[in-house]
Order: sequence, then structure tokens, then C-alpha cells
Amino acid sequence: MATAAHTLQVKSHSTPDERRAPEKTLLELNHLAEFSVGRMTMQPGWTWADNIKPTVNTDSCRLLHVGYCLSGTLEVMLDDGATATITVGDSYLIPSGHNAWVVGDEPYVAIEMHSAASYGVPTSENG
Repeated sequence: MATAAHTLQVKSHSTPDERRAPEKTLLELNHLAEFSVGRMTMQPGWTWADNIKPTVNTDSCRLLHVGYCLSGTLEVMLDDGATATITVGDSYLIPSGHNAWVVGDEPYVAIEMHSAASYGVPTSENG
């Protein structure tokens, strides 16, 4: 699928287009044409089950995530039991059907290039 971009755009996450802040979570979104790039910060003690599940009302996260970890550590478990640890410098692809939690005392910070626009949005709004 080819995408044609005709306008140069540069936006800072210091002044994002949109912010979402579920408990222990900060998502700073910039919208660039049909793309959205998000900087996600999850505080120590954050878990998808405790902090996002009550908003989206699904048994596990139904989004596909593609991103890059800037700091901290995130443990991910797929619905089939497969696990992975994401840490500083890792690029990642997390398929739909997972849970995750921050490991340790440092916030987890990542740049998301896929699904950021839908993250933390109630399921009825995701379609």
C-alpha cells in the first residue's frame, strides 16, 4: 500500500496534538497526514489489565503495536502464553491479543508508530 505525502510536517512531542492520560499512563500524539505517532509513558506499577482494560472493555489488548523503546522495561504476554521483554533500544511488534506490565522502578517510554491513535480509546470508538 503506497502512501503519497505532499506536505512536509514536523511536530514536537513537547507540544503534541493530543494527550491521553489514563491512570499511570501518558500518551502524547502527533497526527501527520493519515499517520499518528505516539510517545507512550507508563509509570512503575502500570499494567494493561489494571490501567487500560477498564477503558477499552476487552479481555486483552486488541491493538497491533509497532514501536521503539526509549527507556524502562515492559513485559508482554500474548493470549497464547508467549512472552517477551522489551527494553531500551528494542524495536518491537506486538500482535493483537496481549497483556503487558512495566517491570522495575523506571517508567517505560516508547515511540509507537502503529495503533497510537486508537490506544486507550473505548472499544466502541475503535470500531
